[in-house]
Amino acid sequence: MSNTQASMAPETSVDLEKRAYREGFRACAPTMLGIGAWGMVTGMAMVKTGLTLWQALGMTFLVFAGSAQLAALPLIAANAPVWVVFLTALVVNLRFVIFAAAIAPHFAHLPWYRRLWHGYFNADITMALFPRRFPAETVHQTEGKVSFFNGIGYPNWCAWQAGSVIGILLASQIPESWGIGFAGTLALLAITIPLTINSAALVGVIVASIVAIAATSLPYRLGLLLAVIVGMTAAMVVDTYLDKKEKA
Repeated sequence: MSNTQASMAPETSVDLEKRAYREGFRACAPTMLGIGAWGMVTGMAMVKTGLTLWQALGMTFLVFAGSAQLAALPLIAANAPVWVVFLTALVVNLRFVIFAAAIAPHFAHLPWYRRLWHGYFNADITMALFPRRFPAETVHQTEGKVSFFNGIGYPNWCAWQAGSVIGILLASQIPESWGIGFAGTLALLAITIPLTINSAALVGVIVASIVAIAATSLPYRLGLLLAVIVGMTAAMVVDTYLDKKEKA
């Protein structure tokens, strides 16, 4: 078969899935450096908080949720009650319930164990990129979705874990004067700012920031917990208002 004939041959399902994976990988590639940097900061924070090597490695691989880890670590260091630690981590990660509700219909055709597997890899960057490629009206389309999701989720996981493990192993070797924490904050901002794609999200970010600053004096870092709750509530109120206004 000539090259011309081969290029005109219909695309097989395998070819389609490979193309979808590459498309997902290309979409998330620009964020990997920032994800790795933030993972390194989190890895260092776990060790400096007092976790052992194996505790830190277990936390990064099992939890895989940087914001929840960083919210829980100061509470663990302060010997806060277990219910405070769990409640804080739960509230910080409540956004994943929203993420799952938005993406789950696209994977309804999969068996439960595969949905559970993909749920582990769901992340902020996945929610930012997946709906752009597969909006709600494509919910009945199945081709390419799993591969596109994996093209985002797997590299994102690898970048995070690589950075986190490096941070865990090098925590005792990197002095505080290097300002790695500040670099991680900048990396996080570089990742999250592009995710603020509508007015509701912007309002949520602004409100949460104001509350977090105003509530810094609360014990056990509960100001962060309060900021997340108030910020999410504000974003949901604005989103509901805008949705009603659009339908009116």
